[in-house]
This record gives sequence, C-alpha cells and structure tokens, in this order.
Amino acid sequence: MSFTGKYELQSQENFEPFMKALGLPDEQIQKGKDIKSISEIVQDGKKFKITVTTGSKVMHNEFTIGEECEVEMLTGEKVKAVFQMEGNNKLIANLKGLKSVTELNGDIITNTMTMGDLTYKRISKRI
Repeated sequence: MSFTGKYELQSQENFEPFMKALGLPDEQIQKGKDIKSISEIVQDGKKFKITVTTGSKVMHNEFTIGEECEVEMLTGEKVKAVFQMEGNNKLIANLKGLKSVTELNGDIITNTMTMGDLTYKRISKRI
C-alpha cells in the first residue's frame, strides 16, 4: 500500500493541550486549531517526502525507513529520528520524547502522537 497522495485534515482530538505541552504560544495554538491542513506524501520505496501546509506555514520532511534523519517538529525545532515501518501501512517514529504513529487505511490517514499521558490524534482524508 502506497502512502503517496494529498490528504486534508478532517478532525483532530486534544490539539490545544498537546500543543501547550509542546511549548507553542497560545496565539499560535488559537490560529492553528481551526485551519484545515493539507499533507502531501510522496513515497518511493523506503523514501518518503512529506509536505504539510497549514495556512501560511509549510513544513517539509524527508526520510528513509530505518535510517536516522533530521525532521522538523511542529514547534519548528529540528530533531533526529528514525522511522520504522510496521506491516505495509504504518509508520512509527520516536522523536524527542514523542511517539508518532501514522496509519493508512484506504483513503484515511490517522496520525497519533503521544507524549507522556497526552495523546493528540489527527484524521485526514485523501483528496
């Protein structure tokens, strides 16, 4: 199953408490909570290019499964991470105390981020 495609955010849970815990300023959290972000994923074998556009903010990340890479967090901070693939539809990464699981089921992509006892969930649909 290929992740390649464009996905629009449909819903999210725990956005505000999670972003606060990450250290984002309230003003940025309020601005970002109602914006429907668009994620564009290009998968070429084990290589991934992900572009997330939220309003005027654009975040680009590239990685290869199993290799250490540097990715930009939601805060703009760059951290080292290693992405693993589970089955053919699940990407898992641990970045700076945060676990990210991205699962593709048909045209729905679910991204769950966990930090301590806080979980933030984003559901996006292929467009």
